[in-house]
Amino acid sequence: MLRDVLLLVVAYLLGSVPFGVVVARAGGGVDLRRVGSGNIGATNVLRAVGKGAAALTLLGDIGKGAFAVGLGRWFGVSPRVLAMIALAAVVGHLLPVFAGFHGGKGVATTLGVVLAAMPAVGGLLLLIWLAVAAIWRYSSLAALAASAALPVLAWSLDGRPPMVVLGVSLLLIVVVRHRQNISRLRQGKEGKIGQRAGASTGQMVE
Repeated sequence: MLRDVLLLVVAYLLGSVPFGVVVARAGGGVDLRRVGSGNIGATNVLRAVGKGAAALTLLGDIGKGAFAVGLGRWFGVSPRVLAMIALAAVVGHLLPVFAGFHGGKGVATTLGVVLAAMPAVGGLLLLIWLAVAAIWRYSSLAALAASAALPVLAWSLDGRPPMVVLGVSLLLIVVVRHRQNISRLRQGKEGKIGQRAGASTGQMVE
């Protein structure tokens, strides 16, 4: 029990590491929370600093989620606890203690936890994201499409009830965090991938 609680705390703290803030400040002297959409994920880093910094942020945000779940798997926790660890890491990204509880939208960290918990599902989510992003050039739309597929893929490819519940929970988180993006998509005002900070109305970031 104590081990599981400690793993949840570690997962939250790992999720709280604000890679976007660190990378943007180191790479361009930019306070990421004051430019573009104000979020701390890779899309805002791409706009504010550039491709290299965005790639580092993306890897960091995916990696921290995967590492948190990997720790749980290494300690042999139950699927229920593993799902809780995954959620704790994503919540850490959304509400990071190291960044004043002002986080991103959790897409990259969600991908990381799913890749570690359900590798086949995670791989398909990545393909869906890439396909939608390549065709329509909206990061938010790609995130929403991949997240919508998550519960179905978790049920059909994994089947463990805690993983299905995890998929539904992550979908709900992504939708709630993207409600402004959904409104802008409907209005045709959403910024596309690669637009510089200030060139749009603040597209989603992970």
